[in-house]
Amino acid sequence: MPTGKKDETMADTRVIEVRETRGLTGEIRIQGSKNAVLPVMAASLLNRGTTVIRNVPRIQDVFCMIRILRALGCGVKFAGDVLVIEADALTSCEIPADEAEKMRSSIMLCAPLLARLGEVVFGRPGGCSIGRRPIDLHLKVLTETGVSVTETESRMFARTCGLRGALMNLPYPSVGATETALMAAAAAEGSTVLTGAAREPEIEVLCHFLEEMGVQIEGVGSNVLSVRSGEFRRDCEFTIPGDRIVAGTYLGAVMAAGGEVFLRDAPENAMKENLRVAGRMGTRTRTFSNGILVKQDGILRLVILETGPYPGFSTDLQSVMLTAALRADGISRIREMVFEERFATAKELQKLGANIIIEGNTVYVEGGQRLSGASVCARDLRGGAALAVAGLIAEGTTLVDGYPCIARGYEDICGDLQSVGAAIRLIANDRQRV
Repeated sequence: MPTGKKDETMADTRVIEVRETRGLTGEIRIQGSKNAVLPVMAASLLNRGTTVIRNVPRIQDVFCMIRILRALGCGVKFAGDVLVIEADALTSCEIPADEAEKMRSSIMLCAPLLARLGEVVFGRPGGCSIGRRPIDLHLKVLTETGVSVTETESRMFARTCGLRGALMNLPYPSVGATETALMAAAAAEGSTVLTGAAREPEIEVLCHFLEEMGVQIEGVGSNVLSVRSGEFRRDCEFTIPGDRIVAGTYLGAVMAAGGEVFLRDAPENAMKENLRVAGRMGTRTRTFSNGILVKQDGILRLVILETGPYPGFSTDLQSVMLTAALRADGISRIREMVFEERFATAKELQKLGANIIIEGNTVYVEGGQRLSGASVCARDLRGGAALAVAGLIAEGTTLVDGYPCIARGYEDICGDLQSVGAAIRLIANDRQRV
């Protein structure tokens, strides 16, 4: 049976079949970070020459971004995990609407295109259905660097006679708006100071990439960033770190199913809150220079947590932690403080027999209940991965529809879990069953 690795031309209508599995054992190599590589790919447009990016995950969002870059006139080669982008022949300022609507990260192309071509045409970006995700903060920082924006019913037009440095403040630490501000500042004349910046590890990665191209940045890792362009846009090579959300997903799988698994290349420094919560629930972890060892051999303790901007608990890992809580002793409480529709996965878990009560932005999860396999559907990327994990602790067989949604961020979730003993595979879709 083929696993989940595909090239960008393949349409995938398969579903994930999972059977109850207890005691995962072995090693999983953690892929490169989705949330880090996409802004780096966008920022490569600032380089009029060649950018080489290593440890790039072969996921659908990367393939979507590649198609957009090619439509803009870039030369792109992707072999193994090495991506080569030639942006010298950038010719188009219009982001293809059919691709942009698939991926929210398309919005981050605006600042580089404005820097290179002085204008950009785009529609409202897509992505997962996890609640309101306005782009007003993106437009705010662009406007503050000298960009004018007009809007029609279906498209938006942004123009500039030249980006300029500015004093900016974000009222909320939006990751996407911080990335847009950084890329605009990198190409602006003069200096920019951004306060209220997001502190997620992926922001640090983008800062380091821009520094490799010659941009001067102070305050990396803090919520105040000072940026001076100077002489930059030189050719560079850059390596993407391991994906903390993928690593957190597989940590959650071991917490739920039990066992002992080494997560090779898991970025421990970016996972401190995730590891702290896991430890509080009774999961033992040990960090090494090349990864994290996870061991779960007893009953999990209940968890009380809420999501929040980094360094708080990541909203992207809320769903898998909710799944792990189904194995805990007692009633756990999880509060979602970032996206109001993250609990769509909780409703799918109820189909497996989970006793979950949803009250506004809070869920109460009764652990220790008997779960039974059923047909469920991935409503968003991370929730879909959590449903695959839930299938490991449900009696019988669970079918997870919506695999293309999961493939946006996981190279091969079935192959990874198979490698540590999970009974999971991709099968042909039968619409009458799901």
